[in-house]
Amino acid sequence: MDISTQKSDAGDTPPPVTPPTETAEQKRAARGATRPGDRIFLGLSRGSGIFLLVIMAAIAVFLAYRAYLAISKDDANFLTTFEWNTGLVPPQFGIAVLAFGTVVSSIIAMVIAVPIAVAIALFITHYAPRKLSGPISYVVDLLAAVPSIVYGLWGALVLVPHMNGLFGWLNDYLGWTGVFSWDEGAPRSMLTVGILLAVMILPVITNVSREVFRQVPQMHEEAALALGATRWEVIRMSVIPFGRSGVISASMLGLGRALGETMAVATVLSPDFDIHASLLNPGGGTFAQNIASKFSEATEFGRDALIASGLVLFVITLLVNGAARMIIARRAEYSGANA
Repeated sequence: MDISTQKSDAGDTPPPVTPPTETAEQKRAARGATRPGDRIFLGLSRGSGIFLLVIMAAIAVFLAYRAYLAISKDDANFLTTFEWNTGLVPPQFGIAVLAFGTVVSSIIAMVIAVPIAVAIALFITHYAPRKLSGPISYVVDLLAAVPSIVYGLWGALVLVPHMNGLFGWLNDYLGWTGVFSWDEGAPRSMLTVGILLAVMILPVITNVSREVFRQVPQMHEEAALALGATRWEVIRMSVIPFGRSGVISASMLGLGRALGETMAVATVLSPDFDIHASLLNPGGGTFAQNIASKFSEATEFGRDALIASGLVLFVITLLVNGAARMIIARRAEYSGANA
C-alpha cells in the first residue's frame, strides 16, 4: 500500500468524540437540588397534600369516636333497625331507612341528570351557534350558584303541587310493577326528591362536562370529518372517548352534592322511618335530612347518634369516590390526558 492510500485511510477515520462536560447546574439537578423557588413550591405542595390527609384523618377519627359512644349503647341493630328513638331507655335507632332513602334518591337524580347534562354540554360545545351557546352557558352557570334552600322552596311551592299529573300517569301505566303504584297521597316522596336533586346537580355536571368537551383537540375532530364521519360520529368516536374520564368526574361531583343535600330534601320530603316499595308514596328519609331535622332538639347522646349516621354517609362518599377513581384509572388509556 502506498503512502497516498495510507493518508486517505487516516483522513477517513473520525476524530475521537469528547463527552460534554457537565455544568454545575446539571450536577445540582442530577443530585435533586433545585432553585430556592422550586424547593419552596415543592415544600408547599407536599405540605398541602399532607395537611389535607391529616384533616381527613382527623374528621374520620372524630366521627368514629362519637359514633362508638352512641352505637355502644344502642339496644337495636344499628344497620338494620327501622326506627330512630334515641330518647328511649335503652335507646333504639338504626340507619336502614336513611341508607335506603339516600341511595335511592341519589340514583334517581343521577339517572335523570347525567344524560341531560351531557346532552346540554354537547349542544353548547358542538351544535349551538356562538350567539346561542353564550347565553345558555351563562344560564347554566347561574343555576349552579343558586343556594339549595332556594331549590327547596321552589320544590315545595312549585314542583310538589305539579307532580300529581306525572304520578297519576305512572300509576296508570306502570303501577302494576309496584314501584310506581300511587295511593293518591301527597307527592312528597322519594321520586319527587330524586327529581329535585336532579335539577340541583344538573348545572354542576353540565359545567364540568362542557369544559372537558371544549378541550378535545381540533385535529381529532378534523381528522374524523376528513374520513367522512358525520357530526354524530365525530362526537361518538372523538369527543366522548376523550372526555369520558371528565364526565365521570363531573358525575361524581354531582353525586356528592346529591348524597349530602340537606335543606332541599327536608323541605320537600315527608319523612318517616319505613321503606316503601313504591317510589310515589310519601315517606322515607336520608342521612342529611335526618341530621338537619333532629340535630337542634337532640340531646348529647342524640347528637352522637346523628354523628354515627354521618359517619356512614362519610364512608359511602369515600367508597363512591374510590370507585370512580378506579373506573377512571381503568380507562386511562382512552382519556383526554393521554390523547
